Amino acid sequence: MARMTATDLLAPFQWLNLPESAGGPLDVIFSVAFLRGLDPAEVVRRFSRGEDSGHESDFAELDEEAYEFVMETGGGDGGGYVGVFQAGEWCVAIEPFGWMAGLHEVLTEVSRGCEVVAVTRHGYAEHSFAYAIDGTVVTGYPLRCPYDRYGSDPDRLNGFMRELGMGLDEPEDDAAWDAAGEDNYPTAVPRGFALAAKVTGVAFTSDMLDRPMLVGPIAGR
Repeated sequence: MARMTATDLLAPFQWLNLPESAGGPLDVIFSVAFLRGLDPAEVVRRFSRGEDSGHESDFAELDEEAYEFVMETGGGDGGGYVGVFQAGEWCVAIEPFGWMAGLHEVLTEVSRGCEVVAVTRHGYAEHSFAYAIDGTVVTGYPLRCPYDRYGSDPDRLNGFMRELGMGLDEPEDDAAWDAAGEDNYPTAVPRGFALAAKVTGVAFTSDMLDRPMLVGPIAGR
């Protein structure tokens, strides 16, 4: 059997990389967090700072509530809502129009006593990946710059990152910077979600948006 290439590994996540003009279901600003060690109701409680355990709903209602929140607040506070469902040992938390799940102050709170992997796509700012365990960010990086890693153990996921074709060494000259940009920019988001799948064993595919979920508010930070 032929060995899978990095391109093959990224294919299931290209739907998350659609341009704004294509009108993908999550558009170009969203976060997805994967949490192990909590049930969906507890995930909602943590995002709401204990104020809400969520109500049963679906992605269409989550998307509508988030859109209304954006319209009311002007978009500067993200989408305001999260939808959560179980996927094996992990919960998946979807945050349309938002980036709270990827903020370090949120990760350190939400990850206490559990593991969290968070991937954010922000079409007008910075895409990001972060992996936190029990209140500590272990490793993270801007999705377009895999060589710019940080955290308590920034090289923890290097093996997985190399499997996905990421360049882990900082470019040394202008030509190398140009080559790194050409390689990293168009593949940054699929690689981030492919890395999350390597860590969690959960591939975030489009059919997951059809699952029932618990929807609740994200408390202001």
